[in-house]
Amino acid sequence: MSGKLKEKALRPEIEAASNSSQPRETGVIDLTKKFDERILLSLQAAGEKKAAELTVLDLRDIASFTDFFVIASGANKRQVQAISDEVVEQLKRSGTRAARVEGYQNAEWILVDYGDFIVHVFDHKARRFYDLERLWREAKRVDVSTVQVEQVGSLRTES
Repeated sequence: MSGKLKEKALRPEIEAASNSSQPRETGVIDLTKKFDERILLSLQAAGEKKAAELTVLDLRDIASFTDFFVIASGANKRQVQAISDEVVEQLKRSGTRAARVEGYQNAEWILVDYGDFIVHVFDHKARRFYDLERLWREAKRVDVSTVQVEQVGSLRTES
């Protein structure tokens, strides 16, 4: 093996994983260990509007277009819009503007794109139909139960 190829060799753990025929581990990870404060703010904003079934999927190992999906549900069109409005507003106040928002008028599935993470707000029927958790089942689920209101509040006051 030439010197240049040796320099470009993969880290040992990645090389071992690439030689393994076992499927990728899809366990739960702790959001407080590897997090982006904007994701915490989006979870807090959704929670303030009583979003149901808050979920974060870590896509860093399996997708190149984004790092995380934040998924939430609302009971009806007005609540779905209110959840997305609150997320957009709180992140805007912290200095982060959405690259785009899609599906707002219909409000079955509102997608708010922040580049390195995407917020999906569904009504219950659309969430069951599109089932992003099943579609992206290889993604690691982030444990959002570890996210405390106090943590997010302290992040907001530091900004």
